[in-house]
Amino acid sequence: MAKSTTSDQMVFVPLGGVGEIGMNMGLYGYGPEHGRKWLVVDCGVSFGGPELPGIELVMPDPYFLEDQAENVVGLVLTHAHEDHYGAILDLWPTFDRPVFAGRFGAAMLKAKRISNHIEDDVEIQLFEPGVPFHAGPFKVEAIEVSHSIPESNALLIETPAGRVLHTGDWKIDPSPVGTPATNIQRFKELGADDKPLTLICDSTNAMKEGDSPSETEVGVNLERLIATAKHRVAVTIFASNLGRMISIARAAAKADRQVVAAGRAVHRIAGIARELGLMEGVPDFLDQDAFGYLPREKVVLICTGSQGESRAAMARIADGSHPVIDLSPGDMAIFSSWAIPGNEKAVLDIQNKLVDKGVVVVTGREEMIHVSGHPRRHELAQLYDWLKPDVLIPVHGEPMHLEAHATFGREKGIETVFSIRNGDMVQLYPQPRHMPGEVRTGVLYLDGNLLCTPEESNVRDRRRLAFGGVVIVSLVVNGKGQIVSGPVFDLDGIPDLADDDDPLSAVAHSAAQGAIKSFPEKRRTDTGRFGEAIRRAVRSELNAAWGRKPLVKVFVHKV
Repeated sequence: MAKSTTSDQMVFVPLGGVGEIGMNMGLYGYGPEHGRKWLVVDCGVSFGGPELPGIELVMPDPYFLEDQAENVVGLVLTHAHEDHYGAILDLWPTFDRPVFAGRFGAAMLKAKRISNHIEDDVEIQLFEPGVPFHAGPFKVEAIEVSHSIPESNALLIETPAGRVLHTGDWKIDPSPVGTPATNIQRFKELGADDKPLTLICDSTNAMKEGDSPSETEVGVNLERLIATAKHRVAVTIFASNLGRMISIARAAAKADRQVVAAGRAVHRIAGIARELGLMEGVPDFLDQDAFGYLPREKVVLICTGSQGESRAAMARIADGSHPVIDLSPGDMAIFSSWAIPGNEKAVLDIQNKLVDKGVVVVTGREEMIHVSGHPRRHELAQLYDWLKPDVLIPVHGEPMHLEAHATFGREKGIETVFSIRNGDMVQLYPQPRHMPGEVRTGVLYLDGNLLCTPEESNVRDRRRLAFGGVVIVSLVVNGKGQIVSGPVFDLDGIPDLADDDDPLSAVAHSAAQGAIKSFPEKRRTDTGRFGEAIRRAVRSELNAAWGRKPLVKVFVHKV
C-alpha cells in the first residue's frame, strides 16, 4: 500500500442510516480534499408506509456520489438484508463499478434480479472472510459476525492514512444457528495493535442493558411449542432468518412432523442456502400443495407475512383467501418475529383474524420466540475492550439510539466520540474532525417502476386525495369571456349525505357560481387567473362547511 502524503485525508460520510433505521449507505473517502477516491459500504432501502401512498421503497439519493462518479472505486456489502442491499440493483448500475460481496450476498442479488425482472446488472467480485482485498487505495478485510442472516461481516478498512472498523449489523451470540460465531479473536488482535483505530458501530440496541439473547434459546422454545401442539403449527418469520428456519425444521423433525413452506421469499432463501451448503442435514421442505393431504398433527408450516403484508401467505391464510392453505380451530400460529415500526397495526389485524377463526396465536408477548440480531450495551462494552478504539462514531439508529450509544461510549472512556447525522462529514485521519451538513443528502422513491424524487412523486397530492378527496370543475368561455358551457362538476371522495339540507355538492356548485359571477367577463379570457379564483372559492367554502380541504382542479377551456 502506498504511503500517505501530508495532504491525504480519510473521511466518512453517511448518505443514509444515521438518524433512521434503514437506507444504510456509508462513504469512505481517501486522498487530498479535491481528489478523493470513494468506497461505498452498503446501499439499502426502507419501506414506504401509510404516509407515503403508492411508494414501495425509499432509498438514499446518491446525488453527491454521482458528482464524484469517476472517483468511485466500488461498493462493499456487509450482508443481504434489505436495509443494506435493497437499493443496489436500482442505484448502482449507474456507477459501473464492482460490488464486493460474500457468496450469500452475491446469490441474493442474483435471485433478486431474476425475481424482479431487473434488466440492469452489476459486476460482483466475491470475497472470503479473513482474506483482504483491494478496491483502489482501500484495503478491506471482512470479519465474520453473528447476525440474523447468513454471512454477515464487519469490515476492516485501511488506507495509508489510517484504519476503520465498520461493524455492519452484529451481535455476540455464543451459540448461533446457521451462521458463524462472531470472530472475537480477530477483534482482539486488532486491539492489540497500537495503530489508531476508528470504530463505526451499530447502535440499534444501545438503549438496552445486558446481552442480546441467543438464537439457540429461541430454538429451544420453538421446539417446546411445536412438541406440545395438538394440531397444525404455522410459523411466520423474517424469510432471511435462515437460523430461525433451521430451528423450526429441527423442532419439526423431533416432533415427527414435516415442514411445508409457503411464500416465494422462504423458498428463495432456503434454495440459496441449500446451494451453498448452509442447510446440511435439514430435510427438504415440502411445497404448499402438500398442506392439504398431511394429517393435522404432522405438519409445520413456515410462511411469509411476519410484517402484515397483504399479499403474503399469513395474511391470506388469516382472511381465508389462500388457494390451498387454511387453519382450523385449535391450530397454532406462531409469530416468530417483531413488527417493524409502522407495521404494528397490520400485524395485529392478522392476529385478530386468526383468533376469530379459533386459531391459537403465540407472539413475543407470551414467549421468547424472537431475538434481535443487534448488540446490547454489555456487548458494545466488550467490543470496546477488545478493539480499544480511539474514535467512536455511532451509526445505524434513530437519534435516541445514536445519542444513547455516544453517551455510553464516553462513559466507557473512549477519547473521541462524534454524534453525527446523514450528510455530515467526519475527517478520521490525520486528525479527527466533525463537519456537520457538509454533503447534500435526500431520498428517492420507488413508485411502481419509476425512481423519482419526493417532489416528482406528487405524494403530497396523493395524501390530500386520501384525506380530502378531489373536486373537478370544467367550463368553457368564448373570446368575450362569456360562459359557453358548464360549469360541470365531478366530486370523488366527498361525503354524500342524502338527508343533508345543504349537501357538499351543492356547496361546491354555489361557490363556483359565485366566483364566476364576481369575476368580470373581460378578464375571464385569462383562463389561469379565472380558474384559480374558482378553485380558491370552492376549496374555501368546502372547508368551511366540512372542515376538510379537498384537492380542487379547475379546467377553463377557451373557444
